[in-house]
Amino acid sequence: GSGNVRIIQDVSQSSQFKPGEVLVTKMTDPDWVPVMRIASAIVTDEGGKTCHAAIVSRELGVPAIVGAQKATKVLKGMVTVDCTQGMKGRVFSGQVPFDVKKTNLSELPKIKTKIMMNIGDPQSAFKSSFLPNSGIGLAREEFIIAEKIKVHPMALYNFDKIKDPKIRKRISEITIEHKDKKEFFVKELAEGIAQIASSVYPKETIVRFSDFKTNEYRNLVGGSLYEKEEANPMMGFRGASRYVSDKYQPAFLMECVAIKRARDVFGLKNISVMVPFCRTLEEGQKVKDLMKTVGLNDVKTYVMCEVPSNVILADKFLMMFDGFSIGSNDLTQLTLGLDRDNGDLAYIGDERNEAALEMFAEAIRVAKDREKYIGICGEGPSNYPDFAEFLVQAGIDSLSLNPNVVLKTHLLVAEKEKHV
Repeated sequence: GSGNVRIIQDVSQSSQFKPGEVLVTKMTDPDWVPVMRIASAIVTDEGGKTCHAAIVSRELGVPAIVGAQKATKVLKGMVTVDCTQGMKGRVFSGQVPFDVKKTNLSELPKIKTKIMMNIGDPQSAFKSSFLPNSGIGLAREEFIIAEKIKVHPMALYNFDKIKDPKIRKRISEITIEHKDKKEFFVKELAEGIAQIASSVYPKETIVRFSDFKTNEYRNLVGGSLYEKEEANPMMGFRGASRYVSDKYQPAFLMECVAIKRARDVFGLKNISVMVPFCRTLEEGQKVKDLMKTVGLNDVKTYVMCEVPSNVILADKFLMMFDGFSIGSNDLTQLTLGLDRDNGDLAYIGDERNEAALEMFAEAIRVAKDREKYIGICGEGPSNYPDFAEFLVQAGIDSLSLNPNVVLKTHLLVAEKEKHV
């Protein structure tokens, strides 16, 4: 992507940004998404391959380079941002001409491995649905909550008890059409999920329950009332532990009601659900029991395989759930004892590490033995062709990818399957 550089140090300056400019900043968070959506490219000083800017830009199909260190100090004028080389990005001065490679979809080779898509932004779902796909392997709620709802779900649940006048005023402005703040949350989430699921109907859409970390929840309106500051949110109060806690359980039940509405009222029975960061079998059972209390009990329920305990107890987890989706980013970092947000250690967190590969292979083996679904929804298969080959050879059922790499990975898998 090419355009004039616009350096923005704080999201409060986002009104200065013009569509088609190159966004250059220190780092992004969910508040930056409206600006990211209209950028021709993004360059950040900080971050790695799993930071917010990297994940969201892939979702939006916007070229992005993260961890450039001095971008906010050296970039200016017209530039072209090139992300065609995989893990290495380049910034050229001026507007550089480029060629567009076209692929005839009717001539795509047939493959055994399912290629599914990761979708978080309902607005991009229909555009992406025209790509060859076997459904949506990861529908993220976080986009909908951060962009459409904007308020911490517990602040909506407890709105009448909130005493801070500024927070009450802001929530009232956002939810102006809804006297019932809980209904606002359910309605907006249900409609966003339905928009994503309908784009590929009747193919399956696997909706992952919300997986914000505490620092991300704090960024929502009213979040500071409910979220403490954790030293390491990546390994903190998130996923299933959050759902079963009295501190968040009412909000989780609202999520369940929203999914039930998308399935029952909108008729989207292609929706399945997935539980992230489930550390123990006891947590998994409690989550399933909570789902039943609101009538969400006739839906396929998967669990993310992203904590070492999921692999060590794979047989038992797969007795409880309908299948696994490997979260390669988290499973890699937890296998190797890393914090993936620590830039000094990012070079170690590679899915092709021997220990990580052993974990992936074992999860796939147990799932195949139990005849349960096993997929992956990390970025590894599209970043590393040899990792994709490893997964195909191990017998994985599906690769769920960001839309911008679906075609490339389809062709790669077709080539690898010839040798399996």
